[in-house]
Amino acid sequence: MSAALRSLMLVVPLVAFAIGGGLYVPSERSGNDYNTGSEPALSSLPPLPSWAREDLPDFTGYSDTTEKKVAFFSFMYPRVVLANSRILIERDYLDSLTTKDTLSKKEHSWLTAQSKRLRVDEEPGSPEQFTQLRKRLDVIPPSLILAQAANESAWGTSRFALRGNSLFGQWCFSKGCGLVPLSRNEGASHEVAAFPSPYHSVRAYIQNLNRHGSYQVLRDTRLDDREAGDPLSGLSLARGLISYSERGEEYVAEIRSMIRYNNLAFYDTQFRNILSDGSPSHLKRLASASAEQSLLPGQSTGSAAEG
Repeated sequence: MSAALRSLMLVVPLVAFAIGGGLYVPSERSGNDYNTGSEPALSSLPPLPSWAREDLPDFTGYSDTTEKKVAFFSFMYPRVVLANSRILIERDYLDSLTTKDTLSKKEHSWLTAQSKRLRVDEEPGSPEQFTQLRKRLDVIPPSLILAQAANESAWGTSRFALRGNSLFGQWCFSKGCGLVPLSRNEGASHEVAAFPSPYHSVRAYIQNLNRHGSYQVLRDTRLDDREAGDPLSGLSLARGLISYSERGEEYVAEIRSMIRYNNLAFYDTQFRNILSDGSPSHLKRLASASAEQSLLPGQSTGSAAEG
C-alpha cells in the first residue's frame, strides 16, 4: 500500500486517540443478543469466500499507533464491504418480490425466514411486511462499523477479540456461547459472544442494529436520509446508538469523535463509489471476492471475483 493511499485512508492526530469505552460491554437492555446473522438461503447469493472465515490477526505487536490503525481498518473494511454487499443482494431480491402478483412457496419461505431473523411481525406477503423488511434489510455505513469495532475491541486487542473474534461487545446468555467477562457481577449469567470469524461478528452486529427496538432511531434516520436522497453517514446514524451503552450521549459523542479523528468518512465515500454500479452482477462480484485486498479503497472491483 502506497504512502499516499495510507494518508488518504487515515488521518490521525499526533497523539493517539484514547478509547474511553473500548472494553465496555453493552447491557442486556441494549439488545445485544448472540446470533451470527446467518443469511436465509437465496440462490442469487454467492458462497461466502474463504477469507471471510479467517480469524482476527494479532494487532498487539504494533508499536506505531498509526500503523496499527491502518492495519486494523485494512483488515476490517473488506469484511464490511462483503457484509453490506450481501445485504444489498438480499434487498434487491426483496424488491423483486414486491412486483409479483403471487409468490411461490419458496419465496414465501424466504420472506418468513427474513421476518423471523429481523423480527418483523406482519401478515406474510402483506405490504406492511415488505415495508418493514425493506426498512430493516439495509446496510450500515462503514465509518460507523469501523469506529465501533475499534472502540469495543480496543483496536482488536481485547481478550474477547483475540479469543472469540468478538468486536462489538455483544452478549449471549447460553452457557458456553462465548467468553465469561472477568468483571462479571456475582449472579450474572451473560457471556460475551464468540464468533466463527470477525466477518460473522460484523454480520451479527449489523443484524442487531437492523432489528432491535433500541435502534429504531438509527433505522429511522437511515430511512429519512434515503428518502431525502442524502448519502448514508456514520456521523448521522450514530445518534441512534444512545442505547448501545449505559454512557448514552457520551458514548455517541465518543464514536463520532473517533469517526472524525480517524477520517472514517473516507470509507463511506469509498463504499458509495464502488456502489455507483449497483447492478446485480457487480454486487455479486463484491459479495464473492476471492481476495479481500480487491475490496480495499483504490482497488479495481471489476474483477473482484477473480482476485
